[in-house]
Amino acid sequence: MFAVIKTGGKQYQVAKGDVLKIEKLPQAKDGGKVIFDQILLLADDKDKVTLGKPYLDKVKVEATLVRNFKDKKIDVLKYKNKTRYRRKYGHRQQLAEVKIDQIVVK
Repeated sequence: MFAVIKTGGKQYQVAKGDVLKIEKLPQAKDGGKVIFDQILLLADDKDKVTLGKPYLDKVKVEATLVRNFKDKKIDVLKYKNKTRYRRKYGHRQQLAEVKIDQIVVK
């Protein structure tokens, strides 16, 4: 069984036991439980697919927050030719690592 969830403005395909790197979840602490309720699609092992309009009401995905962390640094460079214009700055995205515990269907 797998589901497609929406979190942080992105969509992820998840199944039981998966470990995901998603946008930081400020409301949860390390080792805490996280519940995703914006489920877009649910597929059973028997090839039964259920689509939400836009979300499925009676389905939740329960997960455990493994850790909040920063991703590796990305360097951003701007350069304009012949004008002595150079800018360099970096960015480190805040991420959360979650482990999917179960998909609950009521």
